[in-house]
Amino acid sequence: MKKRIGSMILAVVCAMSLAACGSTPAATAQTSAASTAAGSSATAKNGKTFKVAMECGYAPYNWTQSTNANGAVLINGSSDYAYGYDVMMAKLIAQKLGYNLQIVKLDWDSLVPAVQSGTVDCVIAGQSITAKRKQMVDFSTPYYYASIVTLVKNDGKYAKATGLSGLAGATCTSQLGTVWYDGCLPQIKNATVQPAQESAPSMLVALESKRTDLVVTDIPTAKAALVAYPDLKMLDFTGTKDNFKVSAEDINIGASVKKGNTELLNGINSVLSKMTKDDFNKMMDEAISVQPLSKSK
Repeated sequence: MKKRIGSMILAVVCAMSLAACGSTPAATAQTSAASTAAGSSATAKNGKTFKVAMECGYAPYNWTQSTNANGAVLINGSSDYAYGYDVMMAKLIAQKLGYNLQIVKLDWDSLVPAVQSGTVDCVIAGQSITAKRKQMVDFSTPYYYASIVTLVKNDGKYAKATGLSGLAGATCTSQLGTVWYDGCLPQIKNATVQPAQESAPSMLVALESKRTDLVVTDIPTAKAALVAYPDLKMLDFTGTKDNFKVSAEDINIGASVKKGNTELLNGINSVLSKMTKDDFNKMMDEAISVQPLSKSK
């Protein structure tokens, strides 16, 4: 979850390019729809405004940029624009349901309260569908499935680890209020768990500056970070017995709405039901490939 907190962090928020994978017809259609759907205040048939909150600083899920390049959406009350996977998904949902899309930029800890209070209609911000969050808000079916991985320095002590046991004794951190910090770091034997970082960029800066040995995150965030910081290495223990123990709810990413808002929830689910995991992956690849600094790489 990225915010503007310094030049290095701005580089992380905006950086990274991975070549987008070839699209299947279904994926191409969905991605094209997401890319060309109406912007910040397009005219909708029913005249309803779809207020969607996100950090606008958690690339590749969402980020802030200065122009409307690639179909970015103007952030409410700002001269800046938001784009990324979450914005693409919000645009697609708004288009399919006939809503005017409005992007609201909020801090991570303010997202759930904003939905609960009705300040916004929905949060699409890379949220894991956890049991704790489900007590506070209602979630859609998953719009992405994000495996959990570890980032270390290429020349660091843990670069050759092939499983969770190989991280024993590490100094580690991750982002505040995430499964990565609350659920995964405690599984590292004899680890020194440092205070949680306020944002994804700050945890990456901590790793880059060697203030910590490793950070735990998800694959999209890690892939984006690797392009911004080529001296980092991703350790993926998926498919091995020596891996973080997480439930499906920890890696399933969903959109959240106010409890009892079944009309909106059913509408969102109706859009997602027509998409596959492959569609989600292709859209994520596109989001990573068009991050602002990707063209300068």
